[in-house]
Amino acid sequence: MASLQSTGSIRRGVVFFDRPAQLLAPDLLGQILVHREIGRERRARIVETEAYLGPRDRASHAFHGRTGRTETLFGPPGRAYVYLIYGIHELLNIVAGKQEGEAQCVLIRAGEAIDGWKADLSGPGKLTKALGIERRHNGLDLAGEELYLVSDPVYRPRILVTRRVGIDYAGEWRDAPLRFLDEASPAVSHPKLR
Repeated sequence: MASLQSTGSIRRGVVFFDRPAQLLAPDLLGQILVHREIGRERRARIVETEAYLGPRDRASHAFHGRTGRTETLFGPPGRAYVYLIYGIHELLNIVAGKQEGEAQCVLIRAGEAIDGWKADLSGPGKLTKALGIERRHNGLDLAGEELYLVSDPVYRPRILVTRRVGIDYAGEWRDAPLRFLDEASPAVSHPKLR
């Protein structure tokens, strides 16, 4: 992390997440996601995100209301919302919004491994698996010590906005421009939607 510290990077606190998901999602591009476990630290640059806008968004888990599974989603901003999909993949979302109960979040869809470790992070399930992020991290405070974000003030993503991936069931929300990607990155999960 010395190289980022020397460039004036800062660790992101709760205030960074305290805004609507569609504003947070593009600002997450280029941020460094850090997962620190005993004896290991993995870091990845975020290169693709999707915003989910709470109960009004038909593609959001919040659309069907508050449940045991979605409780974290309705909590305060700056928490990890991790859930299992298709019985296989655990996906990482970051709870967003101005206050508790808004149930907005940003899905972290892809990243690039940095600091010399090699991993394919070109999809949300691949990213969490390689970083060791699991459902046990659901509800974790992203201003804590185990899972957090660090800025990289030198890196400038080339942001492209498209529709979200895999939500054909979402009616009028299907084509909402809520997917943000760094078009310079080879790690984005669905380049065909560019």
